[in-house]
Amino acid sequence: MDAFFYIIPGLIMAGALFAAYSVVRRWLQMRSAWNSGLTAEARCLRMYTTTHGGSGDTRVRTTLHHVYEFTTRDGQVVRFEEEDGPGTTVEGDIVTVHHTAGPEVVATAHAPAPAKHAAGAFAMVAFLGVVVAFCVGFMVTFTEMNSTLHI
Repeated sequence: MDAFFYIIPGLIMAGALFAAYSVVRRWLQMRSAWNSGLTAEARCLRMYTTTHGGSGDTRVRTTLHHVYEFTTRDGQVVRFEEEDGPGTTVEGDIVTVHHTAGPEVVATAHAPAPAKHAAGAFAMVAFLGVVVAFCVGFMVTFTEMNSTLHI
């Protein structure tokens, strides 16, 4: 039964660390796309929404998705999907995308906002760090309490 108090916080920590990795990875990808200086005209192929929540007392969160396609300077056709784009972009619209070069092209249709994006990434990583610290503190406290009860 004591393993439960280590397994659950361990799983929460693993999830928080993976989320932090994903946030930092996406931040670095966006930064590299904006800093590359490469732009292209992309066509919005599809726009759709997804919804989450809404059961019981939870609120509904709607996320807007866009699917874009463009051709790089070296002739490579790239199609990518991006969340939280502008609601005014509809299927068939032409937008400017920032992208990296090479075999693994990273692209974004979001306008460059490196300070805002870095602040958001830092805030999320800080929050996830607090979650990890809380889980570690919980496991240490449980270990200490458990060892004093068994003496």
